[in-house]
Amino acid sequence: MKFGLKVGAALLVGVVAVAGAAAGTARKPVRRAAAHHAEHARPIRGRSVRSAVHESGATRVVRGRVVRGRVVVGRRARYGERFTASSFADDVTFGDVTAGEDPIVRQAAIQALAGMNGTAMAIDPSTGRILAMVNQKLALSAGAEPCSTIKVAVALAALKEGIITADTPVNLGGHYTLDLTHALAKSVNLYFEVLGRAMGFDRVKYYANQFGLGELAGYHIQGEHLGVYPDTELPQASGGVGRMCSFGESISMTPLQLGALVSAIANGGTLYYLQHPTSQAEVSNLQPQVKRQLDIANVIPQILPGMQGAVDFRNGTARSLRTNFAQFPVFGKTGTCSNNGTRFGWFVSYADTPKGRIVTVIFLEGGRPTFGPKAAELTGAFYRAMYEGGYFSPKDSMGGSNGR
Repeated sequence: MKFGLKVGAALLVGVVAVAGAAAGTARKPVRRAAAHHAEHARPIRGRSVRSAVHESGATRVVRGRVVRGRVVVGRRARYGERFTASSFADDVTFGDVTAGEDPIVRQAAIQALAGMNGTAMAIDPSTGRILAMVNQKLALSAGAEPCSTIKVAVALAALKEGIITADTPVNLGGHYTLDLTHALAKSVNLYFEVLGRAMGFDRVKYYANQFGLGELAGYHIQGEHLGVYPDTELPQASGGVGRMCSFGESISMTPLQLGALVSAIANGGTLYYLQHPTSQAEVSNLQPQVKRQLDIANVIPQILPGMQGAVDFRNGTARSLRTNFAQFPVFGKTGTCSNNGTRFGWFVSYADTPKGRIVTVIFLEGGRPTFGPKAAELTGAFYRAMYEGGYFSPKDSMGGSNGR
């Protein structure tokens, strides 16, 4: 039996307006990456300050004004957060096991990273096979805060609970209402805080676990570590379940877990164990391993416009992808946040290609050059390199040289 508010759009607006007001009292001034994702801005004496309802940075009060992500002093603005980590690395491929990977996909992923400190992974969502995984040490580590990529799981949960549909207007305070499509495309934090509070921690955790968070995503992948989905809600003083649903705070997610979830979206609801062949013999003998069947087929069409809007809307958080690639549809979600001087940039996507669907995850760690839109830009470079390498060109009915 579903738990949640089975309400019409008009009633929901009233319910979430109250939740939205509560959200304002629970938000804390914490360290966060600056609001590179946020597209709407509000002017303060001629200067532009990122809107507080978007994926945003640390909150500072300066001369009576609340400023997200930077400190305004006189006519000059400077970001208030200092980053000590480097966004670049000499050799992220050291130690990778590559004999079972597709060479075209792997080379495209290395080329796309272009020396940035991160991991790039490509998955065949119809089988769960990892086609390439660059920087396997990072990809198989215990993961990091998912930032705004957690919104994909939250959106699916809210749709399944019947709390919203794709076009339900959710009141975020005053006269400001928003639907799921634009909330995903623009990564609006307050929208997902409201959904999280409407569902409550127990239901949010139930769906997160169903979607594979808190458990290993791989099938006997040597060296894979487990991410963490906590058993208790984030304290209310730290934002509670709303903060968990907008930034993923207190959650640790691995690139494999995120890739497995989006693979299930791409294939219609089958959550596969991911497999990383270590030889061509293992590629030939690979048998898909189903973890569970997710009951999301009926809500996937409602989440896709927002994921596509992130890439295609002029104010979508992943529009930087289109600077490198526009040959076929891409559906994705960015994420940006930081912790103790290290910044995280996520982008997960799947592309509808002439050769079938392919899922990619790019996760970056570093300093100021590292953020979600940069990961989206690199994903566009990845698809471009694949395209120019002939990977998506029909070769034969069995897939030819693309190794899929």
